[in-house]
Amino acid sequence: MGKGFFNVPIAVNEPVMSYALGSAEREAVLKAYKEMFNSKIDVPMYINGKDVTTGNTQTMSPPHDHQHIVGTYHKAEKSHIDEAIATALEARKTWSQLPWEQRAGIFLKAAELIAGPYRAKINAATMIAQSKTIHQAEIDAACELIDFLRFNVQFMTDIYMEQPESTSDAWNRIEYRPLEGFTYAVTPFNFTAIAGNLPACMALMGNVVVWKPSDSQIYSAKVIMDVFKEAGVPDGVINVVFGDPVMITNTVMASPDFSGLHFTGSTFIFKELWKQIGNNIHNYKTYPRIVGETGGKDFIVAHKSANAKQVATAITRGAFEFQGQKCSAASRAYIPNNLWDDVKNYVIEDVKSFKMGSPEDMSNFITAVIHEGSFDKLAKYIDAAKADADAEIIVGGNYDKSKGYFIEPTVIVTSNPKYSTMCTELFGPVITIYVYDANQYSETLKLVDETSEYALTGAILATDRYAINEATTALQNCAGNFYINDKPTGAVVGQQPFGGARASGTNDKAGSAQNLLRWVSPRMIKETFVTPTDYRYPFLG
Repeated sequence: MGKGFFNVPIAVNEPVMSYALGSAEREAVLKAYKEMFNSKIDVPMYINGKDVTTGNTQTMSPPHDHQHIVGTYHKAEKSHIDEAIATALEARKTWSQLPWEQRAGIFLKAAELIAGPYRAKINAATMIAQSKTIHQAEIDAACELIDFLRFNVQFMTDIYMEQPESTSDAWNRIEYRPLEGFTYAVTPFNFTAIAGNLPACMALMGNVVVWKPSDSQIYSAKVIMDVFKEAGVPDGVINVVFGDPVMITNTVMASPDFSGLHFTGSTFIFKELWKQIGNNIHNYKTYPRIVGETGGKDFIVAHKSANAKQVATAITRGAFEFQGQKCSAASRAYIPNNLWDDVKNYVIEDVKSFKMGSPEDMSNFITAVIHEGSFDKLAKYIDAAKADADAEIIVGGNYDKSKGYFIEPTVIVTSNPKYSTMCTELFGPVITIYVYDANQYSETLKLVDETSEYALTGAILATDRYAINEATTALQNCAGNFYINDKPTGAVVGQQPFGGARASGTNDKAGSAQNLLRWVSPRMIKETFVTPTDYRYPFLG
């Protein structure tokens, strides 16, 4: 448990509710789900504290029931983005000067609103919008977002307390100023917590934000904004816009007052945004901060000393929870031949026991992938694996989008360690396994390191401590979050700060003070108490 600046407990991880049969929380979220699923909402943009509608709307449907419409959202014109930028800059005049503890109070209140009166609603919205099971919604939309909000306040107080040495002659202090200008948050569909944290952590540090959520996450983003409004985020501090991402980004990045990008999404888009910032660099008043968390081709490596059942569970949980759509999801595995028969049997048994369908039925472990584009991409790779001589599907391999975008959890075994699905990010419930000679562990670790451009998460399972140490050293550059004897998913705020390098991002570790430091521009202040009146030094004689 951490303590805030005034010795008040702040950084406490939110307990995960069980949603067991008959529990109050289960009944509450099912009630919210039914009400929200069966009522159509109209989601406006939110600019300068006002709901903004345009009449240019897009419908929203659950991935697991894509013909059912749960609402519409309004899409921006360029004038709306200009307005969001202008009002953010105006809001900055007062927000940046507000005492930090007042900003902290707002986001701590937001955490408690999610922990209490908004918990069922934000979980139900995430189940509907992103097809998460109740467990996946709870650990994301409720617990992780609450943790981000609480721990960020703790990290902020720790940052402000970090001060240089002073002497009897001079008082030295650092002022952690917000960035000059406005910041831009671009958030993904897969985690409601990330969608809330990216704009919130920048605002907490005194910045003002233009926020563009994913088109596939607007339903639950609306709940986040409702929480922020009730918590007291002032008008203009966080402005939410929807619509054409190219137009929005071009407008934002053309502004000379653009000062920072906080991004989670695809590697290609992030690289394009970085290039765009570089091309515009002469137009900006300050060098923009660029923070991004992007793709992954996350791995599991089993050593010959590993426990086969533990390896199988790491695969089935790591690859298939939330349909393999976590940034950290396992999508390639390296299994020694001495364990393979047992691991294979356990994995097949697990996958065949999965139930798949709507998250409203809480006995389902698997639901739908996010949209038709994702479905079609995954189906293409599954079909290729069925046809390729160096690949075999040992379980799964079916798909159906007649009602929802359902991809059966699929395990591909390949004899080619550089097979396409060992290298390409798929972002779905597909894992590819390469069975290696148990006596070629060192060579396999080298193969793991060289196979992917990504370096987000990875896991090693072994009971041999020498093998664990060898992997920890050999794989040091290919996973920003490295797990020993566990699956490569499930980072907890305050415990496992999250982020990767290489093509996986800037590794600025969401859920740590390191990330918040990217959103301040320190000013060093030296105050001399007795000011010299003679330029001469003693050495002059």
